[in-house]
Amino acid sequence: MCRLKKVLFLIHDLGQGGAEKVLVNLVNNMDYTKFDITVMTLFDYGVNRQFLNSKVKYKSWCKKMIPGNSHLLKLLSPEKLHKIIVKEKYDIEVAYLEGPCARIISGCTDPSVVLLSWIHIEQHTAERAAASFRNVQEAKNCYGRFNRIICVSQTVKKDFESALGLNTTYNVLYNTNESEKIRFLSSEKISDADFSSNEIKLIGVGKLLKNKGFDRLLRIIYRLLSEGYPIHLYILGEGPEREALQKYISDNQMKNQVTLLGYQLNPYKYIAQCDLFVCASLAEGFSTATTEALILGIPVCTVKVSGMQEMLGEHNEYGIITENTEEDLYRGIKKFLDSSALREHYRQKAIERGRKFQTKETVAAVEKMLCDCMEKN
Repeated sequence: MCRLKKVLFLIHDLGQGGAEKVLVNLVNNMDYTKFDITVMTLFDYGVNRQFLNSKVKYKSWCKKMIPGNSHLLKLLSPEKLHKIIVKEKYDIEVAYLEGPCARIISGCTDPSVVLLSWIHIEQHTAERAAASFRNVQEAKNCYGRFNRIICVSQTVKKDFESALGLNTTYNVLYNTNESEKIRFLSSEKISDADFSSNEIKLIGVGKLLKNKGFDRLLRIIYRLLSEGYPIHLYILGEGPEREALQKYISDNQMKNQVTLLGYQLNPYKYIAQCDLFVCASLAEGFSTATTEALILGIPVCTVKVSGMQEMLGEHNEYGIITENTEEDLYRGIKKFLDSSALREHYRQKAIERGRKFQTKETVAAVEKMLCDCMEKN
């Protein structure tokens, strides 16, 4: 058993994104007899802060978001930033997001401190991985200072290795979902009248950003409605693309078949009432929303993005993965709509696969990794 360790998790903010949510899930379920945990945000912003366990210390660098902050932070060296922002002494410092957080934590000059960088999404190129750094060489130097790089999927690991070519230690650790809480909250009743209809209900979940692909999902729904399918699409999430999505819905007379639910404190009661979960993203790391759908036993149709084959199987054992094109996703969704037997088959497979993402197992894997790092440092 390792002694009580002071651990800092640094993240940009605690907004509604997947990384923010799974960080809260993780720290809320860790063993406080082993770890003294602090979550620090660069900016004191986000709906997920309210869910932090009272035993987790919270602090923030700035009260308000600074426009263009990633560019401004480049003006100072990582060492200067670390001295200004982190200040306190920790045993382990974790950059829980790529970019500015990694640059700041890499500035720690104390060799007794274990430094970890968490990578959530595919970078694809060295230039993209270095977007928050002064240049690619600085990115390589900074990431090279970490004791370990933690990736949320094997796909993300291979991608990051390829992008920066670092000779370092990697771990793959899956995101933490509060599985029992998800199931409990899913039983809450829904007051929305349209959830009582006999339409086949589809749901997409995520911040309303371009890379989530909700625009192409709406075009697919328009095609399917034109073909006479009795469907209703629900989209859970808020974000800058809301106005554009709402305009498409209005322009194409889809108000009665598409509902933007916005951000919901309890999204699980909506997901649990649906017949099919759809991921249309252009890119993912290890989709939190998809794991939550599996935990709730909801059939999944997704485009091929990072982590999906690990989650659903190489040969569509636990859900259907299509190529990452609008046409292929349309065909995949149509398969589900054409066959109630297929929906039932994948409902059972989702329940089976959902058992893999239990809170206890994922938290234990992180705790073991943290203890191992301290022993080897």
